[in-house]
Amino acid sequence: MGSALAGFGFCFALIVAIGAQNAFVLRQGLRREHVLPVVVTCVVADAALVAAGIAGLGAVLTSAPAALAAVRWGGAAFLLGYALLAARRAFRPSSLTPLDLPPATLRATMLACLAMTFLNPHVYLDTVLLMGAVAHDDPSPWVFGAGATAASALWFTGLGLGARKLAPVLSRPAAWRFVDGSIAVVMTAIGVSLAMG
Repeated sequence: MGSALAGFGFCFALIVAIGAQNAFVLRQGLRREHVLPVVVTCVVADAALVAAGIAGLGAVLTSAPAALAAVRWGGAAFLLGYALLAARRAFRPSSLTPLDLPPATLRATMLACLAMTFLNPHVYLDTVLLMGAVAHDDPSPWVFGAGATAASALWFTGLGLGARKLAPVLSRPAAWRFVDGSIAVVMTAIGVSLAMG
């Protein structure tokens, strides 16, 4: 039980930070569009990445400096690119309200969700390397991983399904300017910290 709670708390602390995946789930929740498939995809992806970290992928990456450098530089480039897009949205009020956009197909939404999840190398650094290392220090690493997966499931479900309650607030361009501006600042900070290494 203690390992599960430790995994839950550790994952929750990592996952709550504003990031590309969270912003995507929030937008889908606000649009009430393909929310359940997006939430399920994010939870299953997190579970797979946590399992990979516990199974030893993190140790393999750590022992291969070239692979670790590629993940680090790729992560920095991805995050800085996403920060640039968020900053652009923040300075262009006409593109701030996702509720006004035409509906997207399930296929396009799922491809975007998978890209936000698996093309973001920062996810590998957090979930595979960091969480894998912490889980290995726990007496029951797989129970720790189960707790982490439960935290992921709770967070993404709450974010996706609870977003509609934020719709009245986030339907104003000024609110999205703040959200996208915050995302741009946080993503830039994380991207720079990855690059500086």
